[in-house]
Amino acid sequence: METSDEENFGVAVSSPSDAEFDAIVGYLEDIIMDDDFQLIQRTFMEKHYQEFDDSEENKLIYTSIFNEYISLVEKYIEEKLLDRIPGFNMTAFTMSLQQHKDEMAGDIFDMLLTFTDFLAFKEMFLDYRAEKEGRSLDLSSGLVVTSLNKSSISFS
Repeated sequence: METSDEENFGVAVSSPSDAEFDAIVGYLEDIIMDDDFQLIQRTFMEKHYQEFDDSEENKLIYTSIFNEYISLVEKYIEEKLLDRIPGFNMTAFTMSLQQHKDEMAGDIFDMLLTFTDFLAFKEMFLDYRAEKEGRSLDLSSGLVVTSLNKSSISFS
C-alpha cells in the first residue's frame, strides 16, 4: 500500500449570487434577533393571539390579521435590509429563498415562511397561545443528563 504526502482538499466555490444570498440571510438573522424586532412581533402576537383557536375552520378575521402582520413585519425587515443593502429587492429575495430553502437555518426559514404561508402563520399564533396558557410542551422533566466520561475524578 502506497502512502502519499499529498492531501486532497475539497474546495467550495460559490457564485456571487450565493454570496449575496448568504449576506442577506446574515443580515436577516441580525434583524430578527434584534430587541426592536422581537418587541414588534411579540406586541403584535399579544394583541391578536386570543383570536386563534385550533379548529380546522379558519375565521375570517385571520385574513385581516395575516395581512396586517405581513405589512408590519415584512415592511420593517425590508426597511432594515434596505439600510444595509441599497437597492435590496424583497421580491427577488423571496424567489431566491425558494431556491435555497434547504440550506437555511430552520428558525430563519420558519420565520420567513410566516410571510407567505398562512398555515405557518396560524401555527405560530397557536404555539404562542399554548405557551401563554401554559399548554406548551415541557420536556424538562423527561431529560436526564449523564456523563459520558466514566472515569472517577475527585477534586480536592
